[in-house]
Amino acid sequence: MKKFVSRLAAGFFLAGAACVALAQLSIEITGAGATRLPIAIADFAGERIVAQALTSVIRADLERSGLFQLVDTTGAVLNENSVPSYPEWKGRGADALVAGSLVALPDGRYETRYRLFDVQKQTAVGGQAFTHGSAQIRATAHRIADAIYEKLTGERGIFSTRIAYVVKSPGRYELMIADADGNGAQAALTSKEPIISPAWSPDGTKLAYVSFEAKKPIIYVHDLASGRRHVAANFKGSNSAPAWSPDGKKLAVVLTKDGASQLYLVNADGSGLTRLAASSGIDTEPQFSPDGEFIYFTSDRGGSPQIYRQPVAGGKAERITFEGSYNVTPRLSPDGKRLAFVTREGGRFRVALMDLASRQVQVLTDTAKDESPSFSPNGRMILFATEVGGKGVLAAVSVDGRIKQRLSVAAADVREPAWGPFN
Repeated sequence: MKKFVSRLAAGFFLAGAACVALAQLSIEITGAGATRLPIAIADFAGERIVAQALTSVIRADLERSGLFQLVDTTGAVLNENSVPSYPEWKGRGADALVAGSLVALPDGRYETRYRLFDVQKQTAVGGQAFTHGSAQIRATAHRIADAIYEKLTGERGIFSTRIAYVVKSPGRYELMIADADGNGAQAALTSKEPIISPAWSPDGTKLAYVSFEAKKPIIYVHDLASGRRHVAANFKGSNSAPAWSPDGKKLAVVLTKDGASQLYLVNADGSGLTRLAASSGIDTEPQFSPDGEFIYFTSDRGGSPQIYRQPVAGGKAERITFEGSYNVTPRLSPDGKRLAFVTREGGRFRVALMDLASRQVQVLTDTAKDESPSFSPNGRMILFATEVGGKGVLAAVSVDGRIKQRLSVAAADVREPAWGPFN
C-alpha cells in the first residue's frame, strides 16, 4: 500500500509538471564552456518514478550550466552506499560520479541521500541527506545540483534561485516568478496594462515594479509570500526604474515630478523622499553598488546616453563609459567588480561587460536588440531580454561569453528579466 501511495504521489507530481509546462519558459542551450567536466549521475535507487524525476532535474541543471558533460549511465542504479567500480567509470570517461537513493517514509515524505565521488582519486568527496515532501522533489534536486556544482567548481550554484520576468500576450501582461530553470512559473500580478522594471529585494521576499494599471506609471512593492503590496512612489508625472539599496530599506527611483527625469531616494514603505541628484539632462536607470556607497545610472547630460556613478552621500558624478555614443542600463556584479550594460554598435544593441578596475570592455552577445541585463547571484551568468524572429525572448550568457542559453514561452513575448538573490 505504501508503494502505491508513493507512486500515486509521483504520478500527481509528473502530471502537474506536464500541465504547468504549457506556461513555462523552455530553455535551449546554444553555447557551452570550452572545457567541461565529465560527470556521471547514476539513477538513484528507490522509488523508480520519483527517483528518475529527481535525477533528471539534477542532470538538466548541471548540463545547462555549460560546465559539465554528462556521461552515459544507462543501466546503472547506484545508491549512496554503493562502492563504485572506479576503473569502469573511468573507462566511461567520467571524472566525477553521483549516486543516491530516494526512499518513501511512513509519514508520506521522502528521504533523499546522495554521495559525490572523485573517480580519478577514487574517493568520496561529499554527500548530504534531505527529508522532503513530494512537492519539493524539484527543489531538492536543485539543492543537490547546487551542492555538486559548488564542490566541483568552488562557486555557489544558482539552480535553487528564482527569476522574475514579464510575459506579454494579446491584451494581457503577467509578472511571473519561476525557478532558474524556467519551471514552477507562477503569476505574481496579471494586468491589462504594462508591467515593467521588476527588481528583487536583497532578501528575495519582495519585488518592486512599475505598473500602468492606473493609466500612469506607479511604483509598487509586492510581498511575494502574502501577495500584498503597497505604493512606494506615486508622484505627479512618471514614477519609474526602482532599484533596492543593499540593506533593503530604500529604493532609488526616477521621478518627473519636478520636470525632467531625475534620481530620488525613497524608503521602501514610500516615506522619506529625498533628491539624490540634479542635472540639466535626463537621469535614469539607477543601480546601487553592492556596498551601497554609489549609485550607477544612465544620463544624457554629456550629449549622449552614457553611464555615470555618484556617491549616495552626495558629490560629483563621474562618467564611467566612454566607448561609443550609446551605453545604458548599468548593472553591477554581486562582487562589485564588473559592470554589465547595453551598448549600441552599428545599430545593434548588445550586452557588454566592463571590468571596473581596468575599464576594459567586452561585448558578450551577437544579438541585435538586447535590453535589461541582470546578473545571477554568483556573478557567473547575465540574464537579459532580446528579440528573435520578431518575438521577445530571454537569454543568458556567461561573463566570458562562451556559455549561452535562450528562454522562451510559446506564443508570447517575454521581457523585463530580473534574477533573484540566493535563497
